[in-house]
Amino acid sequence: MSQRQVLQVFEQYQKARTQFVQMVAELATRPQNIETLQNAGVMSLLRPLLLDVVPTIQQTAALALGRLANYNDDLAEAVVKGDILPQLVYSLAEQNRFYKKAAAFVLRAVGKHSPQLAQAIVDCGALDTLVICLEDFDPGVKEAAAWALGYIARHNAELSQAVVDAGAVPLLVLCIQEPEIALKRIAASALSDISKHSPELAQTVVDAGAIAHLAQMILNPDAKLKRQVLSALSQIAKHSVDLAEMVVEAEIFPVVLTCLKDRDEYVKKNASTLIREIAKHTPELSQLIVNAGGVAAVVDCLGSCKGNTRLPGIMMLGYVAAHSENLAMAVIISKGVPQLSVCLSEEPEDHIKAAAAWALGQIGRHTPEHARAVAVTNTLPVLLSLYMSTESSEDLQVKSKKAIKNILQKCTYLPALEPFLYDAPPNILKHVVGQFSKVLPHDSKARRLFVTSGGLKKVQEIKAEPGSLLQEYINSINNCYPEEIVRYYSPGYSDTLLQRVDSYQPLIN
Repeated sequence: MSQRQVLQVFEQYQKARTQFVQMVAELATRPQNIETLQNAGVMSLLRPLLLDVVPTIQQTAALALGRLANYNDDLAEAVVKGDILPQLVYSLAEQNRFYKKAAAFVLRAVGKHSPQLAQAIVDCGALDTLVICLEDFDPGVKEAAAWALGYIARHNAELSQAVVDAGAVPLLVLCIQEPEIALKRIAASALSDISKHSPELAQTVVDAGAIAHLAQMILNPDAKLKRQVLSALSQIAKHSVDLAEMVVEAEIFPVVLTCLKDRDEYVKKNASTLIREIAKHTPELSQLIVNAGGVAAVVDCLGSCKGNTRLPGIMMLGYVAAHSENLAMAVIISKGVPQLSVCLSEEPEDHIKAAAAWALGQIGRHTPEHARAVAVTNTLPVLLSLYMSTESSEDLQVKSKKAIKNILQKCTYLPALEPFLYDAPPNILKHVVGQFSKVLPHDSKARRLFVTSGGLKKVQEIKAEPGSLLQEYINSINNCYPEEIVRYYSPGYSDTLLQRVDSYQPLIN
């Protein structure tokens, strides 16, 4: 065989390997092919090609493995069991930028599925190599490494701490300062994933100077970047008053309020979440948000969106109102109550209804004025029906019941209370009658109206245990009226009158 023929054989072999990895990489993009590839043992065929002498074959083999591992945890597990990870980590430090991107993609695809698979990546020494890649000249390599580190960190505090210990945080902060938008997005996302687990991890991100750089990007025109920036700031602010104050000190107000009007639903949601995480800590932080126009902006945002996008805004209004009666009044003045009532009635999901019920309860629980502001929106009957409905989740029933009690115990607006005399179960009825017993002794107009509307008659029909709190309330109401009026509206009084007619002996002249 001549030298030329030998070279032809090698060329054909190289061409066949190239065609094979390209075809597998292509087939792996379509879900319907995955099971067939798995059954054909494609993992073991790709593994040796990671060490191929031809760089493009190595890269394409890594890409194919990444696509397969990305599909489900069984295939990701096969990558771990096939001893492919050490090979990838070794090559990650040695090879060119194209291979580094493909290898980091495989690590990300394996690590995303579960803490156990992410731990396998840590155990094979990948973190140090990925952190080195964050310093690579090529932004695509930095992006792929940041993505993999973020996917490892997101699972739990231990894995996140491992990423921190490898020295990733300062380099991720440098990455968010790079000009490439895609790199900024992934680095911000990774910082968010690290910060979310504990105050200590969030503090590590803060100590690296992340807040100032993140805050500067709140008004970036790229929606996907804004999502990640707002998420990272939320994950930092949520842990403690100190961390929330650090975020506020970066002068995010009032600029963050413009994000509540963004066309992107996730930007709206993440902005609402950030404001919620700050508001929940102290009355002072809530007051700062009120002063910046944050409550009115969140109320407007609730009117312009639907579903889960509304949830953080609903909760934010509840947190603000819970702190004090003045802050609750700020929510009322900003027309928060009608908007929350709309959410309670409109939203199909029980967890969103439950949040709206809780928020309304926080507003109405302070004073009669607050309770009236909730009652006049006709919210109480809606809360009662949600509490009584067998289709409501347990959480929705509990939150509706608590909200009703919070509002009723302060409500002196009798027209809103009267329907409850007819519809409420005994455990709610007690609170309704209690409110009438507080108001009627001091309001003659209300006493008259209570008779003409049928309220007094209904109270006489209530069967209360002798000596119970409910019976005491009924007695207090009855003491507001002449005895003959109470008798007149008592059950059986008409029969008594008829008996007197029957037994009456007319005087005959």
